[in-house]
Amino acid sequence: MPNAITIATSAPITTAMPELATAAQTRRSGPDRLSSGAVVWAIPTGTHFRRTIGSLRGVWAVALAFLRQPTKISANTASPAIQPARVVRSVTDTTTPIVPIAPPNRWWAWTLAALALLLLAVIAVSSVLPSSWVSDKENRRTEELQPTPYALTPASAEPVNDRIVFGGLPDDVELYETQSDFYFVTVTAPVQSVLSWFVGRDDAAIDFITREDKFGVRTATQRRELNLQQMRTAEQEAQYVALTTLGYDVEITPGEVIVQDLVCAIEAGDGTCEEFLASDAEIDPADRLIEIDGVELDSVDTLSEQLADKQPGDEVELLIERPGEGERTVVVELSASPDDPERTIIGFIPFDTRAIVLPFEVDIETGGIGGPSAGLAFTLALIDELSPGSLTGGRNIAVTGTISLDGSVGAIGGLPQKVSAVHQNGVDVFLVPASQSELTTPEGLERLNDAGRGAVEIVPVATLDEALGALAELGGAPLVPVS
Repeated sequence: MPNAITIATSAPITTAMPELATAAQTRRSGPDRLSSGAVVWAIPTGTHFRRTIGSLRGVWAVALAFLRQPTKISANTASPAIQPARVVRSVTDTTTPIVPIAPPNRWWAWTLAALALLLLAVIAVSSVLPSSWVSDKENRRTEELQPTPYALTPASAEPVNDRIVFGGLPDDVELYETQSDFYFVTVTAPVQSVLSWFVGRDDAAIDFITREDKFGVRTATQRRELNLQQMRTAEQEAQYVALTTLGYDVEITPGEVIVQDLVCAIEAGDGTCEEFLASDAEIDPADRLIEIDGVELDSVDTLSEQLADKQPGDEVELLIERPGEGERTVVVELSASPDDPERTIIGFIPFDTRAIVLPFEVDIETGGIGGPSAGLAFTLALIDELSPGSLTGGRNIAVTGTISLDGSVGAIGGLPQKVSAVHQNGVDVFLVPASQSELTTPEGLERLNDAGRGAVEIVPVATLDEALGALAELGGAPLVPVS
């Protein structure tokens, strides 16, 4: 073991970091410089930290202790020199060795990150690829598989009462405040992607359809005109039926001759048309017939009078106006009616364009909404506004179905989608036409229930009277005629 004098005189000048100590210990063990410039620090093995050689007095004490008893220095006398377990000899002795830590093997983290990025890329790509890449269905007319780039989906359920505007009311006509609303329901058929097909392919409220399913064989202009004409017709018929039901006098005047659809000559087994009559070559849906052989057509009755003396195979000259194209003159071969061979027809089904003359002004703001399926909803909302009591019984009622002048309710398309829209808008009662095909099979009923998440009560009605009776059973007030 080296003695204290040797250590004090031969150890290189070093600076060592002490172990952590209290503030008092720090003040006591601060570095004191010797006259020789040598400063020695030690790291103890016990729990007490003592200054080894920190001043000139400490050096002399060590030297005297060595001279008195060089081999048996007691702990009390020579503790500054022999207590340390080791003596700091160089800077390297004061530095805690830094052992490099190998980075953890995180292959799983990189794998998860790569998978997440791949999933995001797949979602992004599938959201822009058309669903026709992965989806198709059989066309009933051609019996061929066709891609389905579109889907019939729920659109909205909107209050009808807010769209009714009255004007020029006489003193004896009173409007009544309604407690709740009737809702008419719409669907839409947007373009679909691979992603939306994957998500919605098993959804009861989504039907993937072909281009022909959506557009048929009509142009965009024809479809728009037909839808608007159907809505105008539904509005007129609703006004007529509502006011006559309440007891008001309503007059009907003739309207223009507008083609709604063409008459089918040969019907296919699946209900589609295999062959139309000869007029199909010259006229299209939405065409307005202006003249026949130079005679102005102001109504369907006038057209019937001009055809009374004609025979199948005869030809007539028609002046027509086609939406988006203007007027044109065409020659059409007449045909016998498939339902009545004794009757000669051109071969189209006309819109009911008769105008309704009301005792006061009524307007239903339909906006750009087309189609006839809101007819029953319009009718019930008008009756509710013009009669005492509440037909709804204080609850919101969704309604769909066409209305005819005789009060009968006709079927509509997209019923599962409409049931879903009703549910999404928080309405739990839905009046629908009793003639809907979905109501005739267990599978159809199950699909409607799935579309409404089991929370929509579906009430079939065949006429306006049945609709009023169903509302009374649901808690609504019975109808009271006002005139």
